[in-house]
Amino acid sequence: MTKTKSKSAAALPLNSILDGDCIEVMNSLPENSIDLIFADPPYNLQLKGQLHRPDNSQVDAVDDHWDQFDSFAAYDKFTREWLAAARRLLKPNGAIWVIGSYHNIFRVGAALQNEGYWILNDVVWRKANPMPNFRGKRFTNAHETMIWASKSEGVKYTFNYEALKSLNEGIQMRSDWVLPICTGHERLKDDNGDKAHPTQKPESLLHRVLVGSTNPGDVVLDPFFGTGTTGAVAKMLGREFIGIEREEAYRKVAEKRIARVRKFDRDALQVSASKRAEPRVPFGQLVERGMLRPGEELFSMNKRYKAKVRADGTLIGGEVRGSIHQVGAALEGAPSCNGWTYWCFKKEGKTVPIDVLRQQIRSEMREA
Repeated sequence: MTKTKSKSAAALPLNSILDGDCIEVMNSLPENSIDLIFADPPYNLQLKGQLHRPDNSQVDAVDDHWDQFDSFAAYDKFTREWLAAARRLLKPNGAIWVIGSYHNIFRVGAALQNEGYWILNDVVWRKANPMPNFRGKRFTNAHETMIWASKSEGVKYTFNYEALKSLNEGIQMRSDWVLPICTGHERLKDDNGDKAHPTQKPESLLHRVLVGSTNPGDVVLDPFFGTGTTGAVAKMLGREFIGIEREEAYRKVAEKRIARVRKFDRDALQVSASKRAEPRVPFGQLVERGMLRPGEELFSMNKRYKAKVRADGTLIGGEVRGSIHQVGAALEGAPSCNGWTYWCFKKEGKTVPIDVLRQQIRSEMREA
């Protein structure tokens, strides 16, 4: 699976882990080719000395060389360069997620805006089981922040609102996500039984990100691939992935991990679609196709009012004429009305919402 970066990149190296510096590798890939980028860059923690628990055991903190920078200026330069390379890769309607802690996320946020990205949300990942603050000198650091941004202002980015709502038991998804950190069977170990990566992200976090902001078949790039959480979840969800990772030990772990992953079947990959994303069906199309006839009576859901269908796709109810929405609102004395769910027709003695007919047409359009 591991591939060395090439100077020419005529085609995307899908479902591969690329070896090399993330900026150089991104600059070698074709522009406007990526749907979503998920980035978990170095946090630049600036740790001073070792950290111990109350029992004097040492905490396995992030002190790896890849998280160390000489100064804030050096870190800012690195951030600007990888964000610029990432933005070049994104399709016009593409988007990026960047995760970080208080050590770096504010600097990253400013750099995002300076590079031309348009911030859509910041999402707080509230850790259900955070590591305690052993020294007792600060609050327990129980969250990380993710910034979600589109490539530019005003573009039509992917947001599967209904799918996220379904994940949240029918309640609109909020911008604070309570999810556990990576522990137990999910925590990958190296040959010595130690953590394979100090900041491995939980699959639940990437599941929510990818379900919410990509569709099956989309290409997801992770320039700081680590042990491959993004790739593993992308494969399960039927997305294509590209990982970039310069550390050989992480690449090996990621390769083994992803090789074990099974892609969900086609039906399981489908998610609840946004109603706004459904094709528009004018009421008049029901009349044109003979699904409802001119002169046929419609009845309000509450059975208080009725109206007749006209040949031009409007209704007449009493003295009121207009669209299915206008007539319903006027009869109810309401500022607005969803005529599709308000009006019903009679079929074999049963009252059926006219929206059933609209859904029938939409189903035909999807299958065509």
